[in-house]
Amino acid sequence: MNEFLISHSYWILLFPLIGFLVNGLILAKNHRKAAGTLSVVLSGFSMLYAIALVVAYFAGNAPQAIVAWKFPFLAFSKTLIAEAAFLLDPLSAMMVFVVTVIAFFVNIYSLGYMREDRAEGRFFALLSFFTFSMLGLVVATGLFQMYFFWELVGIASYLLIGFWYERPRAVAASKQAFIVTRFADSFFLLGIVIVTYVVKSFHFGVLNIVQPEMMTGTISLGFWDVSARDALLFGSVLIFIGGWGKSAMFPLHIWLPNAMEGPTPVSSIIHSATMVVAGVYLVARMFPFFASCEGTLEIVGTVGAFTAIFAAVIACTQKDIKRILAYSTLSQLGYMMFGLGVSATAAASFHVFNHAFFKCMLFLVAGSLIHQVETNDLDKMGGLRKKMPFTYIAALIACLSISGIPPFSGFFSKDEILSGAIASGHPFIFAVGFVTSALTAFYMFRFFFLAFHGKPRADLSHAKEDFAMTLPIVCLAVPSFFSGFLCRGLFEKFFDSSAAHLPETASSLTPYVPYLATGAGILGITVAWVLYASPKTNISRALDSTNRSALYKTVYHKFYFDEGYYAFTRQFIFRGVAACARAFEDYVIGGILKLVTSVVHFAGTLVREMQTGYLSIYIGTLIVGVILWRYLGGLPI
Repeated sequence: MNEFLISHSYWILLFPLIGFLVNGLILAKNHRKAAGTLSVVLSGFSMLYAIALVVAYFAGNAPQAIVAWKFPFLAFSKTLIAEAAFLLDPLSAMMVFVVTVIAFFVNIYSLGYMREDRAEGRFFALLSFFTFSMLGLVVATGLFQMYFFWELVGIASYLLIGFWYERPRAVAASKQAFIVTRFADSFFLLGIVIVTYVVKSFHFGVLNIVQPEMMTGTISLGFWDVSARDALLFGSVLIFIGGWGKSAMFPLHIWLPNAMEGPTPVSSIIHSATMVVAGVYLVARMFPFFASCEGTLEIVGTVGAFTAIFAAVIACTQKDIKRILAYSTLSQLGYMMFGLGVSATAAASFHVFNHAFFKCMLFLVAGSLIHQVETNDLDKMGGLRKKMPFTYIAALIACLSISGIPPFSGFFSKDEILSGAIASGHPFIFAVGFVTSALTAFYMFRFFFLAFHGKPRADLSHAKEDFAMTLPIVCLAVPSFFSGFLCRGLFEKFFDSSAAHLPETASSLTPYVPYLATGAGILGITVAWVLYASPKTNISRALDSTNRSALYKTVYHKFYFDEGYYAFTRQFIFRGVAACARAFEDYVIGGILKLVTSVVHFAGTLVREMQTGYLSIYIGTLIVGVILWRYLGGLPI
């Protein structure tokens, strides 16, 4: 491979960092158009460098893990060394490619979407910071660097979700995302401390060859002593909780749909290539370690499967098009997680790759629709097919892809995940994934038909396609169509590390999985067409939310999970725990402080009163003190 590309790979990170610094410090306030241009140019340079590096890497006969460069900067011990480095292996190469490509197209799209926004320069600065943070995360060689950039991603998402800080809902959503993910990150940090204390290394290469059953000795966790093996098992679960929160798995999913309050390009990059994918990437990066820890993969698979079907059911009833896509992302992340849980690592990684393109494009499509119709409400759309033909075709490709219809990209990765579930002896997870496939096709084509087909339900006289916004959509339609077919062999060759972890099982159902999954997708599309697009459809009745069953209303209100969450936080945490803590601080801690202050003040007053300035009083006091000391204190005179 080209040594120059490897040794200078730090430029992939430096380009977005330079964009952040220049835009944030110089251009953001008074030269917002120049800020957008600079961000596009630098993200383009980063993408081109990443493509060249990845192509050169995979062009080798047997690419191995390479540390392109590293800089040790903090040594806790001889083996426990924190370093800034650039890891190049199949997984990181795939993620670097995805992040840089998605970031480039989102930057182009943002030129049109943010054109009239007075804070356009600040937006592009933060978008560059977001890209830099995610790139630093995916090229990390160890947990220390990953956690550092993990938190930078959290900060960037907080700033971008709350970008329109004059809107109370945006501010509330950004705070919610920050708090929920920080809650999970506290467990992640504790897991890092425990695992690295036992293993004596941050490096993934060391962690992924550890065998807990071979560990001996006892580890003190402060409150109890456990064996080194149990400490690693406990630490692995804590580390996964970090990914659990970042990828918004149930019940820590609540922040992700509300994050739609940020600008649509933010939603696009968060859902496709950056923040929420970080949790899946963490599990994939440490898969051998999790697989060696008994029970951890079962937790991963169970959480992922439940999140997949839970979010898919909710998406079937939503009317805000961005929330439909948000719950779709939750469902697809669940797919990826349970794919890792059943040891289908190649398929899960492949789905991360395919999902990035069609989900990014779907959010950009949603942003274009909102930009033209000036509403997120699906009830007020319809008839946009003729007004936005290129967007219509691209959206159709994306919907067919996410529905798992061949030969579109999603078919190849989703079916492989289902095949992995049944082949590894997880029939229940397979059943959940199968049902989720049908639901995915239904809610995506419900969105598609209601947005583009039928008669307009709003004034579309001014609706048209914006070139800057449509170009990225059309470009992303290409990988959404072809990436599955073209890249399948690459993932099967370089990504399948699961063979050693699969149980010796076989299922007569495995060869029929592609046909069953395709049938489920076609069934979902057919039901959506009958209910929302056929000539006999009563669209007014289909959109009626009032005359619905209690079950429908429960699902529409997201099983009232948000209400329960807010009730718990406000009533129990704020008015219960927080109020008790405040009372304890005010009356107990504050009372003790006031008592100590009063005693010291009184003592000071006594001392001050004794300082009269008369020599005779001082001599008399000294004589009295000596006499008392002699007769009462036993002074030897």
